[in-house]
Amino acid sequence: MNKLIIFSVIGFLAQLVDGSLGMGFGATSSSLLLMFGIAPAAASASIHMAEIATTAASGASHLWFKNVDKRILWRLTIPGAISAFIGAAFLSSLPGDKLKPFISVFLIVLGLYILIRFLFFNHSSKSQGSPFSSKFLTPLGMVGGFFDAVGGGGWGPITAPVLIAKNGISPKKVIGTVDTSEFAIAVSATLGFILFLGVDQYQWQWVIAFMIGGVIAAPIAAWLVRIVPSYLLGVLVGGFIILTNSMTIIKTVGLPVSLATLAYSLIIGLWAVAIFYQFKNRKRFVAVH
Repeated sequence: MNKLIIFSVIGFLAQLVDGSLGMGFGATSSSLLLMFGIAPAAASASIHMAEIATTAASGASHLWFKNVDKRILWRLTIPGAISAFIGAAFLSSLPGDKLKPFISVFLIVLGLYILIRFLFFNHSSKSQGSPFSSKFLTPLGMVGGFFDAVGGGGWGPITAPVLIAKNGISPKKVIGTVDTSEFAIAVSATLGFILFLGVDQYQWQWVIAFMIGGVIAAPIAAWLVRIVPSYLLGVLVGGFIILTNSMTIIKTVGLPVSLATLAYSLIIGLWAVAIFYQFKNRKRFVAVH
C-alpha cells in the first residue's frame, strides 16, 4: 500500500511537470518501473495505459484554458499515433536503450538553442499564423510517436523542443498542443501493446496509482501554463530538456556517483541563474508578452 501511495505521488508530480512543461511523465514513470525490475516492454505498456487517463485529463484541461493550436494538433497527432502503434509492435526487437543517447544529444543541443533564444532575444507570445507545414509536422510526429512507444516516453521530449525552437507559436501553445495530442499516442501505443503483449504484462495496481496522481495534477498544470509568462516558460522548458537528457548521457557513460552529482549540480545551478536572469530582465519582454 505504501508503494502505491508513493507511485500516486510520483504520478502527480510527473504529470505536474509534463502538463506545465510539455514532457516528463513517461520518462519519469518508466524510469521508476525499470528501477523496480520491470521489463522495458512491460514498463512502457503500463505507462501508456496510465497515460490514457492522464493525457485525457491533461488535454481537456489545456483545451479549457485555450492552450491548444488546433491548426497543428491533427497534423501532428495522426502520424504520431500511427508510428506509436508500430513502435509498440516492434519494441521487443528494437535497441531502444541504445538509441536514446543519440536522441538525447540532439535534444540537449535544442535545449541550449531554446535557452539562448529566450534569454537573449525577444520572443513574441502571440501566434503569427502557423509556420508549420504538413511536410514538417508529419515526420516530426512519426519520430516522436515511434520513440515514445519504444522508450516509454518521448512524445513531449522530442516534439515540444522542436516546435518551441521555431518562431510563430508561443511556448504555452506548444505545451498545450503536445499534451493534448499525446492522448491519441497513448491510445495507439496501448492498442499495439495489448495486441502484441497481451494484458498479462500490465502492472495494474501501479497503472491505477499513476492514473490517480496524474489526473489530479492535470488541471493544475494546464492552469500554470496559462499564467506563466512565455519568456519564463521558454527558459524553464529549455533547462528541463538539458537536465533530463543529460541524465541519459551520464547514465550511458557510467560516470561515478561523485562526478554525476557534480554534473547535475552544475546544470541545475546554471539553470537557476538563467531563471534569475529572466526575472531580473523581464521588463525587456513586457512589450511583446
